[in-house]
Amino acid sequence: MFDPSALAAIADLELVSKRVVDGTIAGLHRSPFHGYSAEFSQYRHYRPGDDLKYVDWKLFARTDRLYTKQFRETTNLVAQIALDTSASMDYAGTSGTTKFQYARLLAAALANLVSRQGDAVGLVTYADAIRQYLPSRGGQAHLRALLLTLGRVEPGGGTNTAPALARTIDLLKRRGLLVVISDLYDEDEQVERAIMRAAHIGHETIVVHVLARDELTLPFRGDVEIEDPETGQRVTSNGAASARDYRAAFSAFLERWRERCATYGVDYVRVFTDMPLDAALRGYLRRRVLGGGG
Repeated sequence: MFDPSALAAIADLELVSKRVVDGTIAGLHRSPFHGYSAEFSQYRHYRPGDDLKYVDWKLFARTDRLYTKQFRETTNLVAQIALDTSASMDYAGTSGTTKFQYARLLAAALANLVSRQGDAVGLVTYADAIRQYLPSRGGQAHLRALLLTLGRVEPGGGTNTAPALARTIDLLKRRGLLVVISDLYDEDEQVERAIMRAAHIGHETIVVHVLARDELTLPFRGDVEIEDPETGQRVTSNGAASARDYRAAFSAFLERWRERCATYGVDYVRVFTDMPLDAALRGYLRRRVLGGGG
């Protein structure tokens, strides 16, 4: 039901994202993201015409006077999803689903989840520069526009993550939720600084690391020529020794990202394109509900 290759073949992102969200949040007793709430502010004397449901009857029993509760409405959640659409995201491997297709499905599901709880969600797609920007807004019409935009995006071009993230952070006019979905191959120190800045400002930041399983294991045998889809650079893998060196380097790459995020209090979520969509989301969201984070 949640097989990535089957879901990626369905053009209707609104339908797909709804099904994924329905399957993912089943069993969660409250939303994994903090949305609207109202906090008690103060009492004031009852006035004729005041709604009786706000009268504090326990206080009336003690004082013989009528008081109504006043509440301060807290601001709704504002979320911004930043999706990497560079050429490296177009790799599928043996799973048959590209990293971009998988990332797009995740972005659609998260947008649907945030919108469903009555909060505002926006979208930034980027490669060498920002390609599309939709401001954070609520409502079904805005969600449909966001999902239509996602459905039209195609991967391609190089990656220049730092300025795209910096601009995305600037577009969040107040503290909110920033979700970055990428294969994270751009390790420029400015990218780390942008993530650090988001956390320092007070944005709750989630980094979703999307990978094909082949990138972890390098399963190819014999001499293989590998081409960088963004630069065109080619290297040759010549057997088991190259594979061992590659796996060691890739393991170090994954650990660097895990440590970066841990250092700045950023949630780091690693997913592979062969994972069912609900499984990719459910474990993380359940940890948020039970423990307040990833």
